[in-house]
Amino acid sequence: MIGKPIQYQPISQAEADEICRKHDFLMSGKMGGARANFSYKVLKGLDLSGRNLADADFSGAIMEGAKLSGTNLTRAVLFAVDLRRADLAGAVLHRADLRGAVLRGADLTGADLSQADLREGAIAQVDREKGLAVITHEQRPGEASEATFARANLSRTKMSGAIAQSSDFTDAVLIGARLTRANLRASRFPGANLEGADLSGADLTDADLRDSVLVGAKMDLARTNGTDMTGALRDAPPAEIADPGGETARALDLHARWCETGGKDGAPSTFDGKDLRGLESLARRNLTALQARGAVFYGLDMEGAELQGAKLTDADLRMVSLRGADLRGADLKGARLNNADLREAKLGALILPGDRLLAASIAAACLRYADLSGADLRQIDAKGADLSFARLHGADVRRAGFSGACFTGARLPVDLTEAAADLSGAVDLNAA
Repeated sequence: MIGKPIQYQPISQAEADEICRKHDFLMSGKMGGARANFSYKVLKGLDLSGRNLADADFSGAIMEGAKLSGTNLTRAVLFAVDLRRADLAGAVLHRADLRGAVLRGADLTGADLSQADLREGAIAQVDREKGLAVITHEQRPGEASEATFARANLSRTKMSGAIAQSSDFTDAVLIGARLTRANLRASRFPGANLEGADLSGADLTDADLRDSVLVGAKMDLARTNGTDMTGALRDAPPAEIADPGGETARALDLHARWCETGGKDGAPSTFDGKDLRGLESLARRNLTALQARGAVFYGLDMEGAELQGAKLTDADLRMVSLRGADLRGADLKGARLNNADLREAKLGALILPGDRLLAASIAAACLRYADLSGADLRQIDAKGADLSFARLHGADVRRAGFSGACFTGARLPVDLTEAAADLSGAVDLNAA
């Protein structure tokens, strides 16, 4: 481009489809393939949704209002691209180069932006009078104001210096993200996971960080005037919890003895509202009939734990490993199980004396990105549960009730519609 001004070339839907077709040939190893090159093309409003455009080049492209929902853009070059009001819901942008991209008003709900680069950047071209002149799109590049990142995966994403004020990061995963000096004024992060994120120098004025995870987050010199951090998880669980000889440890031992002796010895434990993160591990512990309503278990290892009939309503079980755990008959109404590992977990009904059945419940619980592969969900009450982007392949869902449940982007068992007892009012069942 040296010595020549950048020329933007409008292309039609048919031309874009042909470029995508050749790129697909390249990706599948067929003859006649060619890497998709949309650099400096004008694709306003065009539909590229659901395509495989991994490694494609969109440098400097104008894609305002383009449809890219569900598109695979892994490692794609989107340097200084204009994606204002574009639909990128559910798109895969893993390790994509989005430096200087304009994402103002874009919808990235549920998108995978893990390890993507959204730092500052701009395209420069030769100007006879000024030397190198920077091209901008009304505002400076790197702008994502009023964009929607709700439920998106932004793990280890680079957003240093980005402008993302008034954006929506509700329930997004920003583990290890770099947000130094980012303008996040009035942005919403309720329920977002910012564990290990670097927010040094960021502007969080009037931001909503309620119920977010800030464990290990760096906030040196961050502006927090008017920031709402109600219910946010910070770094310091009670010191007594981690004491192996402390009150909590003794109570757990007594509870296990009570379970193992059928109530003849020991005593049942109640941990309602307690922050139990300091325990680090409850793996394979006998916690039958445990009462821990509203308790915080965030990040604990509870693999193989016996939790039959446990009362865990409104508990915080985000990032918890419950692989192979026995949760038959457990009450998990309203619990937060985002990104929890529930592979091969038993969430079926518990058989009580007299052959009575006590169904497990995840009604109104949030299980976004949870892994329920191979789990036993027979007869479970999942009314109104949020299973967005959850993995349920291989799960046993016979006679399960999913009325009003949300399945956006979820991976579902092939026999769901035939095996489940109730799917009335389920959201995005056909789009899963």
